[in-house]
Amino acid sequence: MEVITTNLGEVKLFKRGKVRDIYDLEDKLLIIATDRISAFDYVLPTPIPLKGKVLTGLSIFWFNFLKDIIPSHFLTGDIELFPPSLKPYYEILKGRSILAKKAKPLPVECVVRGYLAGSAWQEYQEKGEISGIKLPKGLKEAEKLPEPIFTPATKAEEGHDINITFSEMAKIVGEGNAAYLKETSLRLYKKATRYAEEKGIIIADTKFEFGEDNGKIILIDEVFTPDSSRFWDKETYQIGSSPPSFDKQFVRDYLIKIGWDKKPPAPELPEEIVEKTKEKYLTAYERLVGKPLREGD
Repeated sequence: MEVITTNLGEVKLFKRGKVRDIYDLEDKLLIIATDRISAFDYVLPTPIPLKGKVLTGLSIFWFNFLKDIIPSHFLTGDIELFPPSLKPYYEILKGRSILAKKAKPLPVECVVRGYLAGSAWQEYQEKGEISGIKLPKGLKEAEKLPEPIFTPATKAEEGHDINITFSEMAKIVGEGNAAYLKETSLRLYKKATRYAEEKGIIIADTKFEFGEDNGKIILIDEVFTPDSSRFWDKETYQIGSSPPSFDKQFVRDYLIKIGWDKKPPAPELPEEIVEKTKEKYLTAYERLVGKPLREGD
């Protein structure tokens, strides 16, 4: 069953994002990952079957895997532990929703890059640096950086996030918080990439979001999913071009190929692109979690 949008009757809708529908349960949040997919800041009209379950399952896996570094907003993904008021919606919620702590989101995105790709590759070509960080000369596209780098951005409600320097970030969240977010983001990335490489996946870059819960910073939103990270196949990876990926870069590449001007209305995706994208998401899930995701999960 594809889930494009949700309506839980009397349950109060808190926010509808590009992919997630979030409901207010007073003392906590219900976060549902739909099968919507966005590209170039627009939600496409064609869903990707099982995508929401991949995002939810992977995030739960990583929240548990990384909890020794930082606690998260994740409470449970077991629908049997959800409030009784949600029981009529169990079929929609199963496998694609979590209960989460309410946290005050910090107004920055914490991006870690281990390889030269995407907008970072473009900025490096123009300036020889990324977010104010000087890099060695002569690096090639998709090349591994000498060390992972932290390149924060401001969160935009609409349109592109804007890359900022670490010092600009410190002015927004305070020097102490900025230092903690940088150190924690790099620790999360390094631990996850070691694990992922054992499973045949290179995590080229990723983004994290954090929030405040009773004065403490916790990890929120999603973590190390094909929507928030760039996943490459370790076997086919090579320097000098953009490697095939297990994330939505495949959809972006298709949209560029057909010449979409990145203005509404966003185009429909043909069935072959939908199926190939679904296959990529499911492959990432199976490799990282260690078991396949099936329709009934």
